Amino acid sequence: MHHPLCYHAVIHDSMMEVQVIRTQIQLTEQQARELKAQAAEEGISLAELIRRRVSERGRVAVDAKARKQRFLALAGRYHSGLSDVSSEHDRHLAQAFRP
Repeated sequence: MHHPLCYHAVIHDSMMEVQVIRTQIQLTEQQARELKAQAAEEGISLAELIRRRVSERGRVAVDAKARKQRFLALAGRYHSGLSDVSSEHDRHLAQAFRP
C-alpha cells in the first residue's frame, strides 16, 4: 500500500532488492550516541541497525508466543502421584535433586 506522505526507496539487502519506507523517529541524545556506536562497531548504517533491531524484536515476540504454547501444551501431561506438590514444591525439588 502506498501512502502519499511516505517516501519509498529500494535498498539492496543480502543481494536482493527490498522496498523500504522512509520515516522519521526521535531519539534522546544518549540513544542516538549508543545506536551510532553500535552501527559503527558492526560496520553498518544507523538505518540498517534499526531495521535489524526491529526485525529481531518481531522474531523474539513470535518465539515467545511459540514457547508459551509449548509450555501450555505440557501442562497436566505428567503426574507425580503426589497430592501436595503445589504447596510443597520446594521440598519435593530439593529431594529430587539431592545427591
